[in-house]
Amino acid sequence: MSTRSPTSPSLGLTLTLATFYILSGVTQPLIMALIKTAGLADPHAQIYMFFYYLGPACVGFFVDNWPSPSGFLKTSFIAIFDLIAQAMNYTGTTLAGPTIFAIIYSSVTVWTALFSLIFLKRPLSIGQWWGVCLVFAGLCITGFQSTAVGPLVVQGTFMIFAGSIMHSLTYVMSESIMENNTVSVKSNCAIQGMVGSTVIFFWQFIYTRYHLEEVLRYPLQLAGTTSTRAATILLLFGVSNFIHAFCFFHTLRFCPGGATSAGVMKGLQAVLVFLFSSIIYCGSVGGAEMCFSIPKLISLIVVVGGVVLFGRETGSKVNSHEHRGGYEPI
Repeated sequence: MSTRSPTSPSLGLTLTLATFYILSGVTQPLIMALIKTAGLADPHAQIYMFFYYLGPACVGFFVDNWPSPSGFLKTSFIAIFDLIAQAMNYTGTTLAGPTIFAIIYSSVTVWTALFSLIFLKRPLSIGQWWGVCLVFAGLCITGFQSTAVGPLVVQGTFMIFAGSIMHSLTYVMSESIMENNTVSVKSNCAIQGMVGSTVIFFWQFIYTRYHLEEVLRYPLQLAGTTSTRAATILLLFGVSNFIHAFCFFHTLRFCPGGATSAGVMKGLQAVLVFLFSSIIYCGSVGGAEMCFSIPKLISLIVVVGGVVLFGRETGSKVNSHEHRGGYEPI
């Protein structure tokens, strides 16, 4: 877990950025729905992922101290690993819809803890295991519900499921390289953004430019999307992730609880995405995957309940360790 040092930013600033982390995270699956309806969501071209990574790459303009070559390589590896995870998450979102994305993605906190158990040999309490079981139960409900909507939704559901597991591993890896200021918050954010945007840019050069008609021009024409509207949506996606990525790494490094706290916030994010996507998009964008349903509500309650239970149990363990003179970093 992250510990605060005399040079740490104020708790008020950290909580403010954590709030922006949650709110910006809510906008991303909602913007992905716009990207899909605008004809910009071709899963082979991955054009939207270039703007997704371009946002955090811009944090590089504000970096004062870059890490050593070793730190740069470690951060670059995490970036490539997370690129695969996030490509699966957001491609899955275009297939399964933002509500299913919100439910599954909120399980990140539990996967984070399980990876901590595996790689850091940190045992889980009985209460934490109950939280894990609740999250799995909620995810099973979502999986069964998706089979009734259609095969593409099922495919998207499994992509989000796999992407969430992979993304949670980057929580642990990212926090570990920021411990003891080996890699700063800004440089971690910027390097991951630069590596991700560079990889996607080369993919546009290698693949997309040879298939522009089928992956971009025709879908835009079919959706009636102008170049100005397309550019606006993609830039909005980049700005959203600029805010989200920086606030995420700050929360990961300085918020009490570190990776676990960042993961628990996914529970609140899931609730907000669930509500807003149903209100904004149901009946106007996509199909049944965008709308409220009783199974989705039950799944959301079960998953978030498991996340909250897990978070409370984790907090109790942290307090217990602090009373005994400290605890290990995650």
